[in-house]
Order: sequence, then C-alpha cells, then structure tokens
Amino acid sequence: MEIISILIGTILVSLGAILGYFARQEKAKRDLRTIEAKIEQKILDAKKESERILNEAREKAIQILKETERKEEEKKRAILKREELLLQRENLLDKKIVAFEKEKADFNLRIEKLKEIEESLQKREKEIEEKLERVAHLKKEEAKKELFLALERDYKKEILEKMKELEKEGEQKFERRAKEILATVIQKLSVPQVQELTTSIFLLPNEEMKSKIIGKEGRNIRTFEKLTGVEILIDESSEAVTLSCFDPVRREIARIALEKLVKDGRIQPAKIEEMVEKAKEEVQQKIKEAGEAAVYDLGIVDLDPKLVQILGRLAFRTSFGQNVLLHSIEVAYLASALASEIGVNPYLCKKAGLLHDIGKAVDQEIEGSHVEIGAKILEKFGVEKEVIEIVKLHHENIPDEKIEAILVQVADKISGARPGARKETVENYIKRLKDLESLALSFEGVRNAWALQAGREIRVFVKPEEVDDFGAKKLAKEIANKIEEELRYPGEIKVTVIRETRAVEYAR
Repeated sequence: MEIISILIGTILVSLGAILGYFARQEKAKRDLRTIEAKIEQKILDAKKESERILNEAREKAIQILKETERKEEEKKRAILKREELLLQRENLLDKKIVAFEKEKADFNLRIEKLKEIEESLQKREKEIEEKLERVAHLKKEEAKKELFLALERDYKKEILEKMKELEKEGEQKFERRAKEILATVIQKLSVPQVQELTTSIFLLPNEEMKSKIIGKEGRNIRTFEKLTGVEILIDESSEAVTLSCFDPVRREIARIALEKLVKDGRIQPAKIEEMVEKAKEEVQQKIKEAGEAAVYDLGIVDLDPKLVQILGRLAFRTSFGQNVLLHSIEVAYLASALASEIGVNPYLCKKAGLLHDIGKAVDQEIEGSHVEIGAKILEKFGVEKEVIEIVKLHHENIPDEKIEAILVQVADKISGARPGARKETVENYIKRLKDLESLALSFEGVRNAWALQAGREIRVFVKPEEVDDFGAKKLAKEIANKIEEELRYPGEIKVTVIRETRAVEYAR
C-alpha cells in the first residue's frame, strides 16, 4: 500500500514537473512574442523618425542652397557694380590725363615763348647799355661808381648826421631800458645789509663772574684766549666783557663757550677746554644750517650736502666788511631777477650767483685765488659746466655771448656798490691780522698763532717736542725780524711765544 502511495506520488510529481515544463515553455513563447512585437514597433518608430529627420534635413539643405545662391547673386551684382565704377573712374582718369598732357604742352609752349622774350629783352638791354657806354664814354661799373660818389658828395653830411642821430637815439633807448631793468630788480630785492664787526659784547650776570673768568693769577683767561684765539677785554666799570678777534668763526666759538661757562658757573681750565670743544661743534652745526637755509630760500635743491656745508662757512667770512654769504644770496637774487627781465635762464644765473664766491670759504687754507679755488671745488662736486664757467669769469672781461656770466658780474658789482655794503678799511685791517698770523704759522714747530689787541700782539703756541726753551726765545726774535721786514704796521707788535708741556695719565 505504501509502495502504491509512493508510486502514485512519484507519478504525480513527474506529471507536475512535465506540466510545469510545458507551462513554462508556453509562457516563454508568449513573452517572446511580446518582445518581438515591441522590437518591431520600435523599429517602425525609428524608421518613421529617420524619415522625418531626413525630410527636415532635405528642407534645410534646400533652404541653405537657396540662401547661398541668393548671396552669390548679390555678390555678383556688387562685383559688377564695382567694375562699372572702376570703368567710369578709369575713363575719367584717362580724360584728365589727356587734359593734363594738353595743359603741359601749353605750359611748355609758354615757357619757350617767355624764354624767347627774356633773351630778346637781355639782348635789347645789352644793346642799350652799349649805346649808353658809347654816348657817355663810360662802362656800366664806372657809371655806377660815379653815381654813388656823386650821391655821397651831395648827401655825406646828411648821412653822417642821421647816423649819429640814430646811434644816439639807440644808446638813449638802451640806457633807459637798462636803468628800468636795474631799478626794477633792485626794488624787488630785500636782503638786509650787515656790517661785520671785529668785536662782540657779552653781558655778565654779576661782578663776581669777572673774577671767575680771570681765574687765579689769570690762568682761566689765558687758557680761554689760548684755546679760542680770541682776546677778552674786561672793563671794570661795566658788567660786560668784550670778545675781540678779526675772525668771526673764532669769535662765535668764544662767545658760545663763554656763555656755556657762565651758565655752568664752574670756570677752570679743564672746563674751559670742554666748553670750547662743544662750542666748535655748535658752530659747525650753525655753518651747516646757514648753508641749508641759503639753498632752501633760493630753491636750489641739486647741490651736494658737503658743498652746502662749505657754502655755510661763508656766513662767517667777510669781504670788505660785507658778510659773504649774504652777499652771495643777494647776487643770486639780483642775477635771477635780471635774467627774468631780459629773457635768459634765471635758474642758472641764480645758482651761479650763489656759488660765485664759494672759494672764499677755504681761500685762507688753500693756495690760489678764490676764483680758482671755487672752480676746483665745484668741479669736485659735479656742478654744471655752465655754472663753473660763470664762476671763472665773474672777475674778468666776459665775451658778449656769455650773457648769464655778464648778469652775474653785474649783480656782483651792484651788491658790492650798494650804500653801506662794504668798508675797505675793515677789509684791510682783517687782511693785516691774517697776514700777521700766516707769517707766524710759516715757521716750523708752530702749532697755532693768534693776533690779539687789534694786531698789536701776536701769540705763538709751539710744539714742545720740536721747540725747546732756547728755541722758543730764538723763534720769537726770528718772527719779530720777519714782521719788520715784510709787514707794514703802525706802532709796535709784541711777539709772545708760548711753550707748554702737558703730562696726562688716567686713574682707572
């Protein structure tokens, strides 16, 4: 029974499998038919779409062809039109060429006729001249000469008078114009006139300060005079001392040093030496500031700072009692104004006017005239050749074409000739004192030499390692003899030779 059940089950399973197989086969056939139908439908759709695209492409191609044909037709028409215009222009040009050739032929014909007329006139003129020469028994040149001689004889007096009249009138006009220019320029100038003196007055706070300045047995005043080269004159009747020296730089150093000593109150040789050194530094700073102020006021900005420093030294230099820096600034203004009035380069004149006396800043240290020294200084600092040439010429005869140099020379003379600008006696006095110091410095072994008491005394400081005590006495006699031989002076000059030995050590 079980076997039968198993068999039946097996049979049923087999039948189920067979039926399932056939069912799957049938389903697969149905699915296949469905896919094929879809593929066929897509193929149909693709064919329709391709036909549509082809139709659209054909239509676009037809439109493009039509548009291309239209444009080609337009181009052809434009080319034809241009060809017609070119043909018209060519025809017109041909006509103009023909007309030009005709006019050229007519012109050449006229020229030939004119040449014939000219030749005929020249021939006729020559015949007339020959006839005149035969009649007058004179050649053409001789007749012309006779005519001019006759005119000169008849009108010589009138011609000379007219020439003199014109010359005088021209001179009057030039002189009047020159005066107008100078008056205008001088009126524009506002530089003050400063007369340099050889003394400075220094007020003291009390009478006690006088004894401090003098020091024990006069050692303070001697040290001060030795270090500065300035003589201190003390008047017992007033609370002031006078600093006397012809050199304004030394006098200014002495004034500043004395002012510092009075403020400090401790006056003794070491302090004096310290304050003198500080005063020298301050004066150097003042020199720098004076040069910078001068170039700033004049608007000259292209100078080397070292050259400006040298320029500032002119603030402590005098010429016939006139401050040389103020004189140089005045010349710069005058020359620039003159140049503006007559239409030449005012900046060049201004720069050359400021630098024309630069050599005077160091002429006491270097051999040669201040003109030669100034030219060398300017060449060293790369100043323009035009300025250097003007500096070289400002005391010489200047060619007419060097108009800027003439203007600087004129400005220099105006500045020096202004009332109260210069005093020759002061310059001679200062020169005598400088000559006295230079003479003493010319001897070997001399370190410093100061002229004091308006040149009535010369103090000479020697190097102790080179000059001994006996040599100092001998040197004093030699200096006195040389002064007697070479210098002219009123009264007598006292020669004092000072030999000082110092031993310095430091305790640490």
